[in-house]
Amino acid sequence: MTSPLLSPGPSLGELDERAREIFRRVVEGYLETGEPVGSRTLSKGGVHLSPASIRNTMQDLTQLGLLGAPHVSAGRVPTHAGLRLFVDGLLEVGDVAEEDRRNIEARLSAKGHNFEEALNEASAILSGLAGGAGIVVTPVRDAGVKHVEFVALSADQALAVMVFEDGVVENRLMRLAAGVTPSSLQEASNFMNARLRGRTLGEAGLEIRSELEAARRQLNETAARLVEDGMAAWGGGDGAARALIVRGRANLLADRETLDDLERVRMLFDDLEQKEQLIGLLDDVRDAQGVRIYIGAETRLFSLSGSAVIAAPYMTGRQKVLGAIGVIGPARLNYARVIPLVDYTARVLSQVTNA
Repeated sequence: MTSPLLSPGPSLGELDERAREIFRRVVEGYLETGEPVGSRTLSKGGVHLSPASIRNTMQDLTQLGLLGAPHVSAGRVPTHAGLRLFVDGLLEVGDVAEEDRRNIEARLSAKGHNFEEALNEASAILSGLAGGAGIVVTPVRDAGVKHVEFVALSADQALAVMVFEDGVVENRLMRLAAGVTPSSLQEASNFMNARLRGRTLGEAGLEIRSELEAARRQLNETAARLVEDGMAAWGGGDGAARALIVRGRANLLADRETLDDLERVRMLFDDLEQKEQLIGLLDDVRDAQGVRIYIGAETRLFSLSGSAVIAAPYMTGRQKVLGAIGVIGPARLNYARVIPLVDYTARVLSQVTNA
């Protein structure tokens, strides 16, 4: 379980036993209820100190930057720095429940024959089990292309099929403009095959787009549009090199604390629209062993909304990282439950897609 590098803050070694216990109980209470935790709550909950002594310790923790007071005399909540210290030093991570294990294995195994469906299912699984939005970054295809074909399914829909030299087959549904004929589909297929065969998408993508203007003299307009749409279908659209799958955004509205602040909800959704930054953040997972955690202000992307991301890499059978899978939600995610869920789902996804 790793985290980004932060400016040095207080360590657990700087807290005496009393401060550590009160800090732990404040964070656990906040993660459970989403509400500020007061001295009387702690006194009644088993801390054998007077409310005044507890308040003094909470004040010390506030001065250290580990706790904050959202309202005057309304108790304390952990800051992002406090959550980081808790997650790294005090959190007791649970194991994945047997029922959840069976659910994850069954659902991913059922989709394992289709890589794209498996990624979508993994995102949906994490959304449902972890209570946040499930996110998956698809891998960069670094194998050469063997064959491309556009197959008409109906008057307004086609299937784009790409076969790679490593044996992987990827399919994408595409909308067809009015007037597209079978000959247009064949022209587009021939054009793509002539330029992609034996090359990676990254190697061929820019060249194909730069050739399109000149190629319009050889292709009719609908075939040229098919080529553009075909490249966008594999590249994630808008020139992006990666695709980002997000499932369960509605879960982000279920958090009571988030509902109390609609502006934070808006900012959280804005975060999810910043695909390029989020993909870049999840690509950092490639450098980590196991689960990686980002909390609020630790990343510029989530500094305003105070969101948290828990992510883990999924790999090939030879332990080559393909992409990342994770959960995004409010900073008060149930870390003890979500961390092992993300880790286990990533490992099962690696297994079924390499079977």
